Amino acid sequence: MTTPKTPQSHTPRPKRRDFIKTAAVGAGLLILPSGTFAAPGAPSNKLNIALIGADGRARAHYDALKPENVVAICDVDEEHLDFAGEVFPKAKRYVDWRECLDHPELDAVVCCTTDQTHAFIASWALDRNLHIYCEKPLAISVEEARLVRSKYLPKKDKLATQVGMQRHAKENFNRIREMIQDGAIGDLEEVSVWGNRQLPSPGYLPAAGEPPKNLHYDLWLGPAPFHPYNPGYFEKPAGVNCLSWNMYWDFGAGQIGDMGSHTMDIAWNAIDATIPTTITGVGEAFNPDVTPVRMTSTFEHPANDWRGDITVKWFQGGDMPASPIKYVDLNEIGHGVMFRGTSGYLIGDFDTRMLYPHGTKTDMTYYKPRPESALIPPLGHFQKQWLDAAKGGDLNTACNFEYSANMIEQLLLGLVAYRHGDKIEYDGAAGKVTNDAAANQFLKRPYRDGWTLEG
Repeated sequence: MTTPKTPQSHTPRPKRRDFIKTAAVGAGLLILPSGTFAAPGAPSNKLNIALIGADGRARAHYDALKPENVVAICDVDEEHLDFAGEVFPKAKRYVDWRECLDHPELDAVVCCTTDQTHAFIASWALDRNLHIYCEKPLAISVEEARLVRSKYLPKKDKLATQVGMQRHAKENFNRIREMIQDGAIGDLEEVSVWGNRQLPSPGYLPAAGEPPKNLHYDLWLGPAPFHPYNPGYFEKPAGVNCLSWNMYWDFGAGQIGDMGSHTMDIAWNAIDATIPTTITGVGEAFNPDVTPVRMTSTFEHPANDWRGDITVKWFQGGDMPASPIKYVDLNEIGHGVMFRGTSGYLIGDFDTRMLYPHGTKTDMTYYKPRPESALIPPLGHFQKQWLDAAKGGDLNTACNFEYSANMIEQLLLGLVAYRHGDKIEYDGAAGKVTNDAAANQFLKRPYRDGWTLEG
C-alpha cells in the first residue's frame, strides 16, 4: 500500500502561461501555443490542466475540459483513471495528487477529490501559482478556510479561482439579490437557510476485508487519521458517492459541506457578509465520530454600507425556521432560504422565490423594482467563467476563494460552537474565539504524519 511521502519545500517555477502573457507581438497581440494570435485576455488559448479526482463529480467537468489540454489525470482508484483515460487519452496518469501537482507545464487544476483533501490541493496549487477550480466545500476546518484565503488574496489579481457551487449560475440568485438589496422586504433583519438531508450513522465503520487492488486506500485517506478499510465508505446512496463518507468528522463536514455549501450560497450572494462575530450551535447529542444530523447554528453579522446588523441561521436535518404564515409550509422546500425584513419575507430555493409583504406597510409602494436595463446579467456557464478568467479574462469569478472561504468559515464556526457546547465570540481578523480559549481547539483538525497544508 502506498505510504504518504514527506513533502519537500517548493519554489514556484516559471510557467508556460507566464511566457505567453509576456510575449507581446505587434499591437498587443500574443503568440499562443497553437501559433495563432489573440489579443491579451482573449479566451482562445488552451490551458494545460490537471484533473485531480477523475470520476464521480469530475464527470461534470469533462465536456468543459475537452477543448483544453488535459495533460494530467489523478485518482486513487485506477479504474477511475482507466475511465477518464478514454476521454483524455494523452493525459499522464497519477495516483498521488502531490506528484500530479509537480507535472511540468501545468497552468491550472480542477480538484474533484474527497473533502478531506480539498484545502490541501487548493493550498499546494496556490503555492505553485496555478489557477484552480475546487469542488465544494473549499475546506472542512476553520483553519483550512483561513489558510486558503490568506494564500489567495495576495494573488487574486493573477490567479483564477472558483469553488464548485455551480447552482450560483441560476438566474434566480440574481433576482433574489436584487430584491433584497432594492428593499422588497424593507430593511433586512434576519436570514434563515435550511437543508433537509439526513445521513445518520453510529460511528466509523469497522474493518471489513481488504481494499481492491485498483484502490490506493492509504492515499484515499490522505491527511485524515487512519481508519480501517470498509467498502461502506465507497457505496453510493442515491447515486451520490460523497454521502457515504462526508458525515464523518475526519472525512468531511457533514451537511454544511454538502448541500449547505449550495444553499447558503443563495443567501451569501445577497447579504454581502464576511465573518460573524458571535455564533451558537445546538442540536442532537455530540458524536465524536459523526457530524450531527440535526443542528441549528445562529450567526450575528455586523452592519455594512447598505444594511444594519443581521442574524443568519442555518438549519439542517429536520430543524426548520417557523413559517411566517400557516398556509406556507416551508417543509415542502427541501433546501431553501427565507429573508425577513421590516416589511415582509422573501422565501425561495435555487429556482423560485415568493414575496410575502407583512407588517404595518404592505402596499408595496416603498419598493421600486429596478428597470430591465439595470438587472444583473446572467453569469453564463459556471466552469467556463473560471476557464475564461484563467486565460486572462475577469478574475472576479462568482465563487472565488475569498467569497467561498468566508462563507464556509461561517458555516464551520457553527460546528465549532456546537462542539464547544456554548455561544462563542469570534475575532474574524485574528481567527480566534475570544470568550473561551478552549473552543479554539475545534478550529482545526488532526492530520497524519507526513501530510501538511504547506507544500
